Order: sequence, then C-alpha cells, then structure tokens
Amino acid sequence: MAQDFERHIQRNIGSATTVHTADSDDAVIGIRVSNTHASTTVKVDAYIVNGGNNYYIIKNAPVPAGGSLELIDGGSKFVLQSGDALTIDADASTSDWVVSRIDSIST
Repeated sequence: MAQDFERHIQRNIGSATTVHTADSDDAVIGIRVSNTHASTTVKVDAYIVNGGNNYYIIKNAPVPAGGSLELIDGGSKFVLQSGDALTIDADASTSDWVVSRIDSIST
C-alpha cells in the first residue's frame, strides 16, 4: 500500500486549535511554527490530547519575532493512534503552523 502524505496549515493561531484527530495510525513527520509579528516573541505549545489528558511535544517554547521553530527534525517522527488529537496553541495570534503527516501507515 502506498503512503498518503498530508499537510495541515493554520494561520494566526492564538488559542488552542486541533490540527488533526487521527482515525487510524498516523505518523507526524514535521511541525514548523513561524512568528509573523514584527517585534514580539510568541510562546507556543504543541500537544496530543488522549483520554482527556494533554501530552506535550513542546510547552511555552519562545519563537522570536520573524523567526521560526522546527519541532520535529533530523528524521524524528511520532505516531498518533486512532482518537488522538494533535493540538497547537500560542499566546498571541501571530503564529503560522505547518504540520506534515503520513495517513494510514501501511502494516
């Protein structure tokens, strides 16, 4: 079975936003956040919601004005299982997010 690569883009995130809720086993292979503000650092969170609990990938990470942060790099990845919700958040509405994943991992 061929792999199905997907991406999710979100603009001006300033509150908790669910990017993707898995309906099968999915691999997240990239998360990048950029701060579009000209002069203020933004703090960002990314986490998995499972069974009503938050499991943080990163919490309160500072992203400088005009900068970006790659949360998954060097070939790293993690798996979302059915029902897991990947959620992103920021303390100001100046963050743009790109999430890349593989849908329905072949067995």
